[in-house]
Amino acid sequence: MIEGRFIVFEGGEGAGKSTQARMLLDALQAIGLEVRLTREPGGTPGAEAIRQLLLDPPGEGWNAASEALLFAAARADHVERAILPALKRGAWVISDRFVDSSRAYQGGGGGIPDEDLMALHRIGSGGILPHLTFLLEIDAQLATHRLSQRDGGVSDAIGGRAAGYHAQVATAFRRLADAEPQRFIRIDGSGDAERTHHRVLEALQPFLGAAR
Repeated sequence: MIEGRFIVFEGGEGAGKSTQARMLLDALQAIGLEVRLTREPGGTPGAEAIRQLLLDPPGEGWNAASEALLFAAARADHVERAILPALKRGAWVISDRFVDSSRAYQGGGGGIPDEDLMALHRIGSGGILPHLTFLLEIDAQLATHRLSQRDGGVSDAIGGRAAGYHAQVATAFRRLADAEPQRFIRIDGSGDAERTHHRVLEALQPFLGAAR
């Protein structure tokens, strides 16, 4: 039986997911909740090893199908060894990305059918979905500016792909959010971090009230 809450931040490159995840961690801990902050790909030793393969691939890199399989394998370990144990003991889990990133990147950007990606998710991770997913949205120009400041022009194998690919990813994220409004909350992430954090906390109030 799952007692905790599973919250995920999604969005394209430079949207502010990691910053908002850390800010939410601090806010929830400040009111006395047990919280685990994690990320994808990653979150466990095995999944972190796969992360390295994905973001700094050997040779010519992976095609979309290979990426999907690697992400699903990393996620399966992440769910079994980190996410589910925390939820079952009543903790909140905040993740920087989860399965919807696969649906947007390997699906929207790479052309893998959504039903195939969700089948992999059911096989590897039991089909678990977040209680709430924040989709942080910014325009492409701002994303480029933020990434330049953050990475100094050096991107990983996925983040460094062409603008057309990332436009397809953004479209896929919007499509997912429109199809599942009960789970997704779309947030304009173009303002400063504090303003975005305030919007996140406002949206979380129904969950926070139940947790107190």
